[in-house]
Amino acid sequence: MPEEKIQGRSGFPENTERSHRLGLCLTDELELRFLENLREHGRTKDTISVYRRNLSRLRKSLPEDSKLDPAFLSNWQSELLEQGYSPGTVNSCTATVNSLLEFAGRQDLRVEQVSPDENIPLPELTRNEYLRLLQTAKLLGKRQTYLLVLMFGTMDLPLHALARVTVEAVREGWVLVPSRLRVPPCLRAELLAYAGEQGIGSGPIFCTRYGRPMDRGNINVRLQSLSRDARVSPEKCNPRCLRKLCVATQAGIRSSLELLIEQAYDRLLETEALTVGWNESEVMER
Repeated sequence: MPEEKIQGRSGFPENTERSHRLGLCLTDELELRFLENLREHGRTKDTISVYRRNLSRLRKSLPEDSKLDPAFLSNWQSELLEQGYSPGTVNSCTATVNSLLEFAGRQDLRVEQVSPDENIPLPELTRNEYLRLLQTAKLLGKRQTYLLVLMFGTMDLPLHALARVTVEAVREGWVLVPSRLRVPPCLRAELLAYAGEQGIGSGPIFCTRYGRPMDRGNINVRLQSLSRDARVSPEKCNPRCLRKLCVATQAGIRSSLELLIEQAYDRLLETEALTVGWNESEVMER
């Protein structure tokens, strides 16, 4: 009895049992159909260039007649890190491969993103660079990317909690991470408007074209593409640097307010001292 065949999203045949034991052959045909699918779904030339460049890196490491499988992809990630690529770049490559696997109907071969080294100091993203990212995304019509930059730049939201940014949570004005994280009114209005236009009535607002919640790789690919157009260093274009800017901006405002409070309090005490303060010359005259 022949094995049951099913069709992946790419139209390539896939069997339900044997496919889990074998990897996926990366052919020229598969790559071309994958890139063409990106064009059909409105991806920009710059974004497609990122995917093509990442696939080129993959082909250089993939021995002839070898196939994609979790073991090889995990080793490939390690090789890229050893070659000096940043975790963000490695995750961008991983996202490209995972998208290709999803396109081919081989989600079973997907690999997790690498964790960034928390001990490495984050580069400083300036307020002007942040605004330039927003302006560039707006000019290019990349609304979802624009909202991602705006959200991470205005909320101290951990990337792993992105799926908790749901229509229901945004309407309430709070996201549980697990503590309550406030959604600024301006961001709330933009997110709800976007969700309404996309027909998202409930659940996560940020999803892939296949309806899955966006992951670290999806976001890194988008931000890395935007960084070149906005002339901002790619190392600064990631959720962690955007969150760092958000926290630093709020800390600066709090510091300024504390200084104003101290100054106002000192003026109050000085005024009271002029009225009821102990003045030695007045005591001697009495």
